[in-house]
Amino acid sequence: METNDTPQEGQEIPAQDAAPQAEPEKAASEENLSMADLLKAEAAVSEKVHSRGVVSVKVVQVTADLVLVDIGEKKEGAILLADFQDEKAPVAGDEVQAVLEKKGGEGRYTMLSHRRAREKAAWEMAKKLYEAKERVKGKVSEIVKGGYIVDIAGMRAFMPLSLSELGGAHKHYLPANAKIKFYITDFSEKDRKVVVSRRQVLEEDEKLRRGEVLSEVAPGNVVRGVVSKVTEDSLLVRFQGIEGVVRAEDLSWREPLEALKTYRRGQRVKCKVLSVDKAGEKIVFGMKQLMPNPVDMLKRRFARFARVKGKVVSVAPAGAVLKIGENTEAWVAAEDYGADGAPKEGAEVNGIVVAISSADFRLVLSVKRAEEMEDRKRVAQYMKGSPSLTLGQILLDNSEDEGEL
Repeated sequence: METNDTPQEGQEIPAQDAAPQAEPEKAASEENLSMADLLKAEAAVSEKVHSRGVVSVKVVQVTADLVLVDIGEKKEGAILLADFQDEKAPVAGDEVQAVLEKKGGEGRYTMLSHRRAREKAAWEMAKKLYEAKERVKGKVSEIVKGGYIVDIAGMRAFMPLSLSELGGAHKHYLPANAKIKFYITDFSEKDRKVVVSRRQVLEEDEKLRRGEVLSEVAPGNVVRGVVSKVTEDSLLVRFQGIEGVVRAEDLSWREPLEALKTYRRGQRVKCKVLSVDKAGEKIVFGMKQLMPNPVDMLKRRFARFARVKGKVVSVAPAGAVLKIGENTEAWVAAEDYGADGAPKEGAEVNGIVVAISSADFRLVLSVKRAEEMEDRKRVAQYMKGSPSLTLGQILLDNSEDEGEL
């Protein structure tokens, strides 16, 4: 029996049979929507390009001389490949910044400039950094008379020699392409003038470094430094960029002014930290503190009241100077002379140590007290050696005396 597939009047069509008719309508709607969005996006890009503002465009192709970019029009725009000489050359699919340079026409590309876009963006960035007083990174692009031309992301700025180094500079030290940090000190977009200072950054870093050094060093530390200057009464010693002082009295135990003459600029020395002024960034050093104190050495060699013998080398109204051994001197005041009075030069004199002078590192002797000690010693010995009398001996002596009478 034949079946009739033709639907009868009033008969419902199954859903699966109706679906194929709806799909083409949906696809067409989506295609129309996507095309509309695409055209709208391209129109927006084209509008931005022709507004001469900085726009981000997509690289379509890179030739030997040009970078072709999508500008939302039938014909691509073009950027000179030379605009990317200071950075990595783009490839297809990259997004690059550009600004309209010249509108195209029949057979001509619309020309854009990546260099000018970078420069414009750099001016805007520089203005913000200048107002915020923030550090800026850049590089030396040219060495010119009186300073440097510095590149800030495509923008040119001038850095005078006086603002290029700590304390200023009278000649060029920075090489071309040197990467540096600086502050923008003068900014005038109207006059297209930007002045930068690397010196300000160096001063800040130096102050921070000096603070760290001063926080770590303390009285009693032993450090090594370099003599930066020799004056009439002190040494200036540089330690990790900080200049400290060694006063003459802290230079040597003996004849410090003579010792001062033996030092030269640039000489390396070892010092002891005596005091630190963190607020004033000053350090006081000592050098004699690293040497044995002659007074302590004399105390170890000569005990108090020790008897010594010396040779008189000079006599003055106030007293006499004696030589004891090779390197030790002694002083006998006139009031401490012995019974014979003032000694003569070349004579040998015995005395006892009564003190040590920290002013001239001499023993202080007394001949008179030595003689007194000697006399007391003799009396004691005499008294010790004399026989003691008994009562019987005394009575016997008395009876003998009476018999004689």
